[in-house]
Amino acid sequence: MLKKRRLGRTGLMVSELGLGAMDTPHSPEAFETVVAALDSGIDFVDTARDYEGSEHLLGQVVRERGGEGWQIASKTFRHTAGAAQYEVDRSLSVLGVSRLALYQLHDISTPEAWEAVTAEGGALDGLKTAQYRGLIGHIGISTHSLEIARHAILSGEFDTVMLEYSAFYPESAPLIDLAAEHDVGVIAMRPVGGSGRTTTMRGNIARGTAGLLTPANLLRYVLSNPGVSIAIPGARYPSRVFENVATALAFEPMTESQRRQLEAEASRLYG
Repeated sequence: MLKKRRLGRTGLMVSELGLGAMDTPHSPEAFETVVAALDSGIDFVDTARDYEGSEHLLGQVVRERGGEGWQIASKTFRHTAGAAQYEVDRSLSVLGVSRLALYQLHDISTPEAWEAVTAEGGALDGLKTAQYRGLIGHIGISTHSLEIARHAILSGEFDTVMLEYSAFYPESAPLIDLAAEHDVGVIAMRPVGGSGRTTTMRGNIARGTAGLLTPANLLRYVLSNPGVSIAIPGARYPSRVFENVATALAFEPMTESQRRQLEAEASRLYG
């Protein structure tokens, strides 16, 4: 059984391995991939209004097998209160649920975006209204900026923060520590690299030249950080889900030396 971790001050206990469903719809086995994740014990699936076909796919799964026992977390790109509220309503309709445990502001990665969503009448106000209406349980934020992540954690406004973290991008580690200090849940995106790195690694594995740099070791690296609440690698096929689940089930934390070695290998992938 997959281990559970606490998602910060939300109090939610979620499987330490989740499913990032951004690219899942772009697969002939999309439905089977989501079902494989749920049947394997994954109980947290991340989506967004702007992930093409993703909410629709998850809505199909909800309608065919029910939505009990797993959490769907969605996100909005919109920056105003009215637009954010509309997005929440659309998410609920498409997903076929009456409430989402977590809804996030999506890719708030510039000072301008931060100012817009946190200003009076900004998207944060819209999500607070949706929370008051009982449509969402908790409010989170995703970002590709370490500085915005710091603002979000220290603001006290967000229950979770989603940020990139992997051996390719270890710079997030101090922010993960800061989030733990403030009881903010950490959702680690791109835990096995993303951006074509996985394809390159699998090619190296097939040629017998991968060394330490494998998806399994990369996932171990992320799960070795106790401040990470959940890692959400993407998957288009059930086989990828099963590989990630097998890694998580057999997981033993890496030593600091092993983590540094993997970071060094990662830095040389395209070197």
